[in-house]
Amino acid sequence: MRKASITIKEIARQLNVSKSTVSRALRDSPEISEETKKRVITLAESLNYSPNPIALSLLRNRTQTLGIIVPDIANPFFSTAIGGVEDIAYSRGYHTMIYQSHESYERELADTKHIATRRVDGLIVSISSKTENHDHFVALQEQGIPVVFFDRVSETMPSHKVRVDDYKGAYEATEHLISRGCKSIAHIAGPANLSISRNRLKGYQDALTHHGIELHNEWVVSSEYNQAGGTERAYQLMALRNRPDAIFAASDRIAIGVHWALRQLGYRMPDDVAIVGFSDLSISSLLDPPLSSVAQPSFEMGQLAATLLLDLIESKSTPVAFETRVLTSNLIIRKSSMKELTSD
Repeated sequence: MRKASITIKEIARQLNVSKSTVSRALRDSPEISEETKKRVITLAESLNYSPNPIALSLLRNRTQTLGIIVPDIANPFFSTAIGGVEDIAYSRGYHTMIYQSHESYERELADTKHIATRRVDGLIVSISSKTENHDHFVALQEQGIPVVFFDRVSETMPSHKVRVDDYKGAYEATEHLISRGCKSIAHIAGPANLSISRNRLKGYQDALTHHGIELHNEWVVSSEYNQAGGTERAYQLMALRNRPDAIFAASDRIAIGVHWALRQLGYRMPDDVAIVGFSDLSISSLLDPPLSSVAQPSFEMGQLAATLLLDLIESKSTPVAFETRVLTSNLIIRKSSMKELTSD
């Protein structure tokens, strides 16, 4: 026979106090004396009292749930970042609901509508490559659901943001290729409407300019952040009359596609073409040759985004100003870019 669960009414009856007194004591209300709180809590623990989660969410006006939207959970960068979010959320008594936009603005829009109806307490999001209008996120904040962006952030919407120093990472990657004697360095950029793509492109361009290397428009192409796009753009670049001797890709997924295409075409890496990616996915070190890449602290990005969001949720006041936290990247040099230097 199923044992009846203990209720606030039963605790109140045993202590000969009102239900409202028990409720306030369990919420640590300053209206209740410390002595009464102690009596209520001691009895509740001895009876194994467990609050009704639905009633508790109505009482607190919280569901203890965070929403997460990422473009693609199959991308190890995003799955690792989600792990960071869940690490902090769990430690502070929250659960997570994960959504994928699949790089679709319409899917992202539908996800935010669903999040609003499920009454999540806040949202952590990395926007899709097709998203140019951020009004759906503004609408969430206006409904009292705070939003924190990570990696792919909105540059126009006031909110907390967590990103890596994409510009610095791209600059250092390009400068590394220059230091290995590469003079014809191509760049496969990501979708232009994403800030990470623009910052990485700018870092590449400025590194070439600083070292007096001419920019060639034909050596700058763009792709979605996936392997197929990298393969297609590698074939395009290597078909040029003046082909590049190095390729800096805006992501490891693009770079892996480049790596595959170069092997199919019979080019040696790094002797014929050197490659550097961005993100340092775990598979990158297993390629032949292993892929040089700009490492991002994805787990830490998720942790920091969750911390900022939970602080917003649990704060009793609106922040005076929103923060943008910029984490450092780290260039990991492997064989794919270690071209032997030759004397002139």
